[in-house]
Amino acid sequence: MSSGKVYIGTSGWSYKSWAASFYPKEIPAKRQLEYYVTQFPTVEINASFYRLPQESSFKTWQDTAPANFLYAVKGSRAVTHLKRLKPGAKSFPLILERAQLLGQCLGPLLWQLPPSFPVNVERLKHFLQALPRRFAHAIEFRHPSWLEPQVDELLKHYRVAKVSISSLAMPMQLEATTNFVYVRFHGLSGGPAHDYSDQELEPWAEHLRRCARQGLNGFAYFNNDVNTRAPDNARRFIQMVGKYAQKTGVHQARR
Repeated sequence: MSSGKVYIGTSGWSYKSWAASFYPKEIPAKRQLEYYVTQFPTVEINASFYRLPQESSFKTWQDTAPANFLYAVKGSRAVTHLKRLKPGAKSFPLILERAQLLGQCLGPLLWQLPPSFPVNVERLKHFLQALPRRFAHAIEFRHPSWLEPQVDELLKHYRVAKVSISSLAMPMQLEATTNFVYVRFHGLSGGPAHDYSDQELEPWAEHLRRCARQGLNGFAYFNNDVNTRAPDNARRFIQMVGKYAQKTGVHQARR
C-alpha cells in the first residue's frame, strides 16, 4: 500500500499584515498568489464563502498553480449559514460549476457550519445526498452536539470528511470518515493571534503521519491569520509532518 500525502497551507493568501513580511516587499498584491504557490502546496479559497468569484478568477487561479498544487474551495455561507443546509440556495450549484474550472488543481470542497447551528441529522442526511460524488467534500461542525456516532456513520456512508478542528471551542476529533482527512487550525488562546508551539502541533502531526501511513491523503490549513502566524506555523508544521508532507512544485503558469 502506498503512503498518502499531506497538503499543508493557509486559509487564504491575501492579508494586509502579510505584505512585506511573509511576502517580499517588492511583490504587489496582484502577484501574491504567484509567490504563495512557491512556498506551499495548497491553499483554502475563502472568498467563495462570502460571494461567488467570477469565472475569470477561477481560471487565473488554475493558471497560477504549479504541478501538484491543490485548492480547497469553501462553500457559500448562503448554503451553510443562511439556508442551514436546506435545499434551494441558488449559490449551491453555482459554486460547484465554478470549482470545476480549477481542473486538476481542485482539492476538497469545504462546508463550514456556524457555531449557532446544533445537530440536525435529517437535514444533514438530505444535504449529503445532494452532494455530487465527483467532488471530494469536507464538513466542519462548530457546535458540539454534532459530535455523535450517528453523524459519523452518515459521513462514512456518503464518504464525506469530518473536519478536525484545533480550537478552544471544540474538542480534538481525529476519526477519519472517508479516504482523506482535513484539519483546520483556528488558534487556541488568543484565537487567530495564537502562535502554535511544537508541543501543541505534535499530536496533529502524528495524526496526519499515521493517516498517511494508512494510505490516506491529508489537508491541513492554518487560519490564525494575525501577522504571519499562519504561514510561519504552516512552514514549521511541514517540517514536523516530515516525509509525508507534499512538496511545493516549481511555479510554471499553465497557459
